[in-house]
Amino acid sequence: MTTETMMKNAPAIPGLAFRSFDSQHDYPAMVDIANAANAADHIDELYTVERLAYDYAHLSNCDLSTDMLMAEVDGRLVGFGCVLWWVNDADERLYGITGQIHPQWRGQGIGRALLHWQEERIAAIAATHPAGEPRFIQAYSMENAQSRLALLKHSGYHVIRYGYMMVRPTLDDVPDEWPLPAGLEVRPVLPEHMRPIWEASEEAFQDHWGHRPRSEEDFQAFVNWPEAQPHLWQVAWDTRTNEVAGMVLNSIYERENARLGVRRGWTDPICVRRPWRRQGLARALIMRSLKLLRDLGMTEAALGVDAENPNKALHLYESSGYRPYQRSFTLRKAL
Repeated sequence: MTTETMMKNAPAIPGLAFRSFDSQHDYPAMVDIANAANAADHIDELYTVERLAYDYAHLSNCDLSTDMLMAEVDGRLVGFGCVLWWVNDADERLYGITGQIHPQWRGQGIGRALLHWQEERIAAIAATHPAGEPRFIQAYSMENAQSRLALLKHSGYHVIRYGYMMVRPTLDDVPDEWPLPAGLEVRPVLPEHMRPIWEASEEAFQDHWGHRPRSEEDFQAFVNWPEAQPHLWQVAWDTRTNEVAGMVLNSIYERENARLGVRRGWTDPICVRRPWRRQGLARALIMRSLKLLRDLGMTEAALGVDAENPNKALHLYESSGYRPYQRSFTLRKAL
């Protein structure tokens, strides 16, 4: 869909225009929009230019020059939308949509126009893919983002899965010692450990709903992610086989904490490979992580979980002191 066609489908807002993405200049304004939207919706997530630029540069099957559209009023960016696609382990071809509207411009039809463009763009991309396979447009939203949820549901999207951001509100009761299962040890993460840690994580998350095969490019994105903090990670190794058994990849986002007025550490992601499950390893790594965060001055911890995780992760986290804090939804619409 051309920008001229977009204007024909857009609301009658003086000065409204649509254009292509400018990688040299758009990220700061995109960060302002995303953070303003999260603040208005009381969503505990703070973007930085570095993080957003890195994330968008590593989207799956996405050409930002053609698969992203910017909306501006009188030359000021007020919203954006992007599309991408992938195939998951269930052989479903999924077309993702992402984007934000500045809260000052919500409810005026700009989000609807961008969504219409996204669906038209996805239809064009899908026309180049094999027919006869399950195909869905997939979106993600926090429950607090009521305007986004309302738009998606009104446009025919249905919630198919939900999860939680969970918070452990205190670290005061974390034990000073929590033994690992026999034969396992936690080692400081060295650069040469990144490949086996990545491969172990990928193997463990094959059981996770919606998992998709990962590429070498994904590995490089993992290694070079600007907010990675491997000095905080708790990675358990089997001393007999020298294999990674499980991990909690901890992190602390100081700027986010400052904005929210919290001292929060993230104990996420968490995974254990199949041969080492049901031995208490995940709980041991979580408790060690919580002590580490407490020793660094944190007063609470958070993580994200699929509420229907087949390995009963929600129960594990609740029994470890975490409580549901904000709910998230995955929505789909048949293509």
